[in-house]
Amino acid sequence: MKYNRYTNHSPFVSEIGFGAWQLGINSGWKGMSEKEAIKMVQASIDYGVNFFDTAPNYGLGTSEIRLGKALKNYDRSKLVINTKFGHADSGELNYSSGYIRDSIDGSLRRLQTDYIDSVIIHNPPLKYLDGRNNAHYDILEQLKREGKISAYGASLDTFDEMMLFMDTTNGEVIEAFFNILHQDTARAFEIAQKKGVSIIAKVPLDSGWLSGKYNSESTFTDIRSRWSKKDIETRAALVDRVRDIIPIDYILIHAANSFCLAYDVISTVIPGNTSIAQLENNLESIKNPLSKQLVLELETFYKNEVKDLNLPW
Repeated sequence: MKYNRYTNHSPFVSEIGFGAWQLGINSGWKGMSEKEAIKMVQASIDYGVNFFDTAPNYGLGTSEIRLGKALKNYDRSKLVINTKFGHADSGELNYSSGYIRDSIDGSLRRLQTDYIDSVIIHNPPLKYLDGRNNAHYDILEQLKREGKISAYGASLDTFDEMMLFMDTTNGEVIEAFFNILHQDTARAFEIAQKKGVSIIAKVPLDSGWLSGKYNSESTFTDIRSRWSKKDIETRAALVDRVRDIIPIDYILIHAANSFCLAYDVISTVIPGNTSIAQLENNLESIKNPLSKQLVLELETFYKNEVKDLNLPW
C-alpha cells in the first residue's frame, strides 16, 4: 500500500480508502449486519487501509456508529476519519451554520472519538461555498482551534464548485466526483495541487458501472433506480468503449481505480464495498497502475465521446 499526503495535521493516508456509505442500515445499497460491517472495516485495516469516509446520513447515523465500534480498539493516531456536515442523521438537509457544532458533536459521539481528521460540507448548494458570505468557515476555523476537527473541506461535483471553494476559503480537502466517465473536476486538479488542497476521489466506479457487472439489460431496485432505460443503455455502451481502450490483461475495476490514482493530487480513492471479496478486489487495483499513455487515451475518450452527454449521476 502506498500512503499519500492528506492534510497538514493528519497521518499520510492509504491510496485506497474505505467508503463507508454501505455500512449503514438501509443506506440505499445492499444491507449488511453490524457484525459483517465491523469485520469488513477491520479486514481493511489488516490490508493497510487507514482512511475512512462516512457521513451522518449514511444509514441515518448507523454508518458512523458501526465505524466507531470497528475502530475503537485501534491506535487512533494512525487512522484518518473523514465525515460530513449538511445531510443530517435524521435524513434531513440542514446546511445552517448554526447546526455545525451539533452535527459535529453528534458525529464525535457516534464515532467514539474526541476529534475528526476532516469534516467536509456534503454536496452543498453553491451559495454555501463562498467563504466571503458565509459564517460556516469562521465556525470551522474555531472548531480547528478547539481540537474537535483537524481540517475541513467540501464534497463537490464540478470544476466551478471547486474553484469557488478554493478561491474563497482555507479548506484543505475536496472530495471530488471523479472517474473515467466523469472528469470535469480534473480541470481544477492543478490549481488544487498548487494550493495544497488534497483530493479524495469519490464514486471511482461510477456507482458500480466500472466494476464491469452491468450491461444494457441491467435493472436496479436500490438508489440506482433513478436511472432511466436510456441512461442504462448509454452507460453500458460507454463501458464497452472503455473495455475497448484498456488492454486485455486489465480488469475493468482495477483500471477504474488506477485511473484515479494516476493523478498526484489525489490522496485517496474511496470505492464502496459490500463484502470482503469486493474490498479485496478493489485493493488489487494498486498492483497494476495505468501507463501515462493509457491515462491520456482515457482522457481523450472522455473529451470526445462522454463530456457532451452530461451523464446523470
